[in-house]
Formats: sequence, C-alpha cells, structure tokens
Amino acid sequence: MEYVYSAMLLHSAKQKITEDALTKILTAAGLKPESARAKALVAALEEVNIDEALKTAAAVPVATTAPVAASGEKVKAKKKKKEEKKEEEDTGLGALFG
Repeated sequence: MEYVYSAMLLHSAKQKITEDALTKILTAAGLKPESARAKALVAALEEVNIDEALKTAAAVPVATTAPVAASGEKVKAKKKKKEEKKEEEDTGLGALFG
C-alpha cells in the first residue's frame, strides 16, 4: 500500500513516477523499499491515466450506511439476548439459595 501512496504523492506533485523517486519517498518515510516492487508498480502504471482512474473511482457510489445500520441492530439484538439470558440465570441461582 505504501508504494501506491508514494506513487499518488508523486502524481499529486506532478512528478514522474520512477523507481528512484518511489525508493526515495519510501526511504524518507523510514521504510526499506524493495526494488522489485517499485519496478513492478512503475511498469503497471505506465499505461494508466491516473487522473481518469481517480475520476472513475470517485464516481462510484459507496453504500455503507445500510450495512452499518444492520450490523448495529444485530449488535443490539445480541446484547438484549445476553441480558435476558443473564437475568434468567440470576433468577435460577437465586431460587436455589433463597
């Protein structure tokens, strides 16, 4: 992921994305860059129009609201079940010693 971020930083600064530039950024960030990974990323990005890719990615709607709400409801239901079960257990033990 850090290689892609480095490439995005170079693109944002209107610099050419090269192996040397990626290596310098990663080194400055305190990482030990692998030349093979940098070379592979540069080769993969040669034919890519990054501006177009960003526009296309930004145009895709993200639907995270519904699943988050559903998972929140599931969590509430689980908590309610645990509370009910605990109340039943408490009542049962109280009857033994009461």
